[in-house]
Amino acid sequence: MTKKEKKAEKQHEETAQQEQNNEQESNLQQEADQIEIKLEEKNEEGKSEKTDKEKLDELNDKYLRLAAEYDNYRKRTLKEKMELTKTAGADILVNILPVIDDFERALGHLDQAKDMDAVKDGIALIYNKFSEFIKQRGVKEIEAKEKEFDTDLHEAITKIPAPNEELKGKVVDVVEKGYYLYEKVIRFSKVVVGE
Repeated sequence: MTKKEKKAEKQHEETAQQEQNNEQESNLQQEADQIEIKLEEKNEEGKSEKTDKEKLDELNDKYLRLAAEYDNYRKRTLKEKMELTKTAGADILVNILPVIDDFERALGHLDQAKDMDAVKDGIALIYNKFSEFIKQRGVKEIEAKEKEFDTDLHEAITKIPAPNEELKGKVVDVVEKGYYLYEKVIRFSKVVVGE
C-alpha cells in the first residue's frame, strides 16, 4: 500500500469516526431534550392537579351519569323486548291465514259435495299445504314407528306385549306425533312400546 492510499484510508476512518461521534452527540441531545420536556410536563401537572374533593366530585358525577345511561338502556331494551314478543308471531299467523281460508272454503262446500273423493282430495291438499308451511319454518316430524324407544324423543304412554321379537323395546304405535324445531324437540312423540 502506498503512502497516498494509507493517508486516504486514515482520512476515511477519521471521517467515519467523526460521523459516528456526531451521531452519538445528536442522540444525546435528543434524549436531553426529551427529559427536559418530561420535566416541564410534570411541573405543569403538579400545578394543575386537582384536590381530592374535586377528584371525588368528578368521579361521583361520572358514576351517576353512567348509572343513568345504564338505566335508560335497560328500560329501552325491556320495552323493545315486550314489543317484539307481542308481534313475534305475526309473521307466522299471517302465513297461516291462507290455510284457514282453504279450510273455510272446504267446510262451505262440504254440505253441497256429492263426490267424497273430491272432498278427500281437497282436505289432503290443505294438509299438504300446511305441512309444507311448517317445514319451511323448521318444524320436522320425529320418526318413531318401529324405531328403538328413546326417552330423549319419545314419551311412553303404555307398554304392550310385542307382536313379534323384532319389536321388543321398540315403538309399536304412535298415539301423537312428536316434532323438532331446528333439531330441538318441541313435542315428544307419545308412543306405545313393545315388551
